[in-house]
Amino acid sequence: MTKEPPHKSREKVKTLLVDLQENICNGLEELDGKGKFIEEEWMRPEGGGGRSRVLKDGLVFEQAGVNFSEVYGKQLPESIISQRPEAKGHEWFATGTSMVLHPKNPFIPTVHLNYRYFEAGPVWWFGGGADLTPFYPYFSDSQHFHQKHFEACNAVNVDLHKVFKPWCDEYFYLKHRGESRGIGGIFYDYQDGSGNIYKGNNKDGNAYEISKEIGKVDLGWENLYSLAKNCGNAFLPAYEPIVRKRMNHPYTNDERAFQLYRRGRYVEFNLVWDRGTIFGLQTNGRTESILMSLPPLARWEYGYKAKANSREELLTKIFTKPQDWINDKELEDYCRQNNILD
Repeated sequence: MTKEPPHKSREKVKTLLVDLQENICNGLEELDGKGKFIEEEWMRPEGGGGRSRVLKDGLVFEQAGVNFSEVYGKQLPESIISQRPEAKGHEWFATGTSMVLHPKNPFIPTVHLNYRYFEAGPVWWFGGGADLTPFYPYFSDSQHFHQKHFEACNAVNVDLHKVFKPWCDEYFYLKHRGESRGIGGIFYDYQDGSGNIYKGNNKDGNAYEISKEIGKVDLGWENLYSLAKNCGNAFLPAYEPIVRKRMNHPYTNDERAFQLYRRGRYVEFNLVWDRGTIFGLQTNGRTESILMSLPPLARWEYGYKAKANSREELLTKIFTKPQDWINDKELEDYCRQNNILD
C-alpha cells in the first residue's frame, strides 16, 4: 500500500517548483546578459492557473520559456486514466514547472526540463526529468550533462539513475523517424514509492529489464520530494558550463540552417508524442504556455542527407542513438578521433 502524502503536501511541492522557476529564470538572465523574462499570469476556468515566463531575442537565447502551473479539477483526462485507472472518479491536483530553451547559436544545445506532482484521491506521484538536444556534437558536453544528473539521483538512491537514464532514451524517441530526440538525460513518471522503479509500458526495453533486476525500491514521499529538488537544482550546473563554452563559437549560414532543420524534429516530437502536451491540451490548459516549447523558427527539408564524415552526419549517426555517455571509453575514443570530443 502506497503511503499517504504528508500534511500540506501540495503546498510544499508548489513552493519547491515556484522557487525552481525563480532560480532558473534568474540564472538564465545572468547567463544571457541582455534578455529579460516577461511574465504572464493566467487562470484556468475549471480551477487553478499559473505563471508563464518567456525571454525573447536575447544575446544567447532566441527564445526561452519557463512555466509554472497549478491546476485541479473533478474529471481526469483519458491520458491519465489509461495509465492509472485507480485515479478515476477522484478530484485531482497537478502542479509542475517546465522549461524549454532554444539558443541562437547552433553550437549550444536546446534543453528541456520538467518536474511535476500529481494527486487524485488515494493516488499520488512525482514525475520529471531533463534532456539535452545538441545540433553540433561534443562528447564532453553530453558527458557533463549526464554526470550532474547521475549525481543528483544517486544522492537519493543509487538505483534510480540506472533506470531513469534508459527510460529517458525510451521516452524521447521519435518512432516515425527511428531516432532519439537528442542525447537524453533522465526521465521518470508515476513515482509513488511502490513497486519497481520503472512505471512505463515498454516491457521490451532496457529500463524495464534493469528495474526488474533491481526489484522493489522502498521510497517514501520525502525521498521523492528530495529527488525532484536535487534534480531541479542540478539543472543550472549541468547546462550553464556548456553554454559558456559554446556561446561565442562562430557559425555559418549553413550551420544555422542545419540547426533549424533539426529543430523540426523537436517540433515533431512535442506535437506527436509528448504526453505533457497531450495532458495540457486535454485539461484545457493555457495553449500559449503549453506550446511555449516550440521554437520560434524551424524548417523541414525533403530527403535531407548529411555529407559523409561531416559533423552533421556524426550528429545523426552517434548523437541521436542511446549511448552510455559517462562510462563508454570506446565512444569517447571515437569522438576524440573524429574531433568532436570537446
